[in-house]
Amino acid sequence: MVTMVTLSACTSLSPGDPVVGGPVAGGVVGSGSGSGVGTSQPTGTAAPSGTPTVAEMTTDAYRAELDRARGPIRDALRKLDSTGGKGLDKRLQQTVAAMERAVSGLETVVPPSAVQAPHAEYVGTLRRLTDALADAQDDVQAQDVCTGPAVLTGVDESGRISPVRRSGDALAALGDYPTDVVPVKVSGEKSRRLRNGAFIKSEGRPGRAYLELKNGNNQDAVVVLTRGKKKAISVYVRKKSKFRIHGVRDGKYNVFYTLGVDWDSKARSFTRSCTFEQFGKSVRFRTIHTATQIRWTDWTLTLNAVVGGTVKPKRIKPGDFPG
Repeated sequence: MVTMVTLSACTSLSPGDPVVGGPVAGGVVGSGSGSGVGTSQPTGTAAPSGTPTVAEMTTDAYRAELDRARGPIRDALRKLDSTGGKGLDKRLQQTVAAMERAVSGLETVVPPSAVQAPHAEYVGTLRRLTDALADAQDDVQAQDVCTGPAVLTGVDESGRISPVRRSGDALAALGDYPTDVVPVKVSGEKSRRLRNGAFIKSEGRPGRAYLELKNGNNQDAVVVLTRGKKKAISVYVRKKSKFRIHGVRDGKYNVFYTLGVDWDSKARSFTRSCTFEQFGKSVRFRTIHTATQIRWTDWTLTLNAVVGGTVKPKRIKPGDFPG
């Protein structure tokens, strides 16, 4: 921002001569873009000595500044809304950083006088939304909130998104200003569930063995079996329920499971109160054919702690879960 200081010339006057002030021109205001023009003070009114004068922006220059901030905010919120459990912490950090840069820039502009109050209200709501997203990082790290849409639902329910839309609409109505910075639809808190035993993914199951899953927890679970690097089976097991997977192919499987509330099928993740664990040992299914017999081994896995349990689960990071 270029500011202007007043320069004055002196002429020796006789004691009876009147004193007449000269015109004082304003400077150019902008954020390095060269946009915006100055205003001039009326003849005969000089700025106080040593006081810099900051001129308001033109309508076009102000519109350009709003549009410059709008793009990064929309892009950041759209990407956050499409983020599931993997990489959510990093994505939220990037969202906050992008919004911080955009809002800080808007806080320094001097809009046309006719919209200075609406501008202040609009930027204030953006600042409060940015702060709310920054605060949500604690909930994400604690895994109380587990997807991008759930983050947005939380900040909306705390009253931080609707004010941005209202203040933006009010400002836009005064000059067709680009203030539609929230491009996603934010829904309220949900508690979606699949039926017990619903397969999310399943390869063919021509085997003879079964795997029985018992979920004695107070939260629903999704159990994933991987064979090598391939995800073979993913199944939903409701709380206080059990389910038997028949026909498991021969092979060595690693077993992962996630517990939580509100299953988002698109994100393939619970949206709230989520944990991610890996069963402490692999399970092997093997069919043995002899001249007179066919033998195989069935398995039963319990997802909750039980007396006499022999395998301790291992807590893993969301990014390590093969969801």
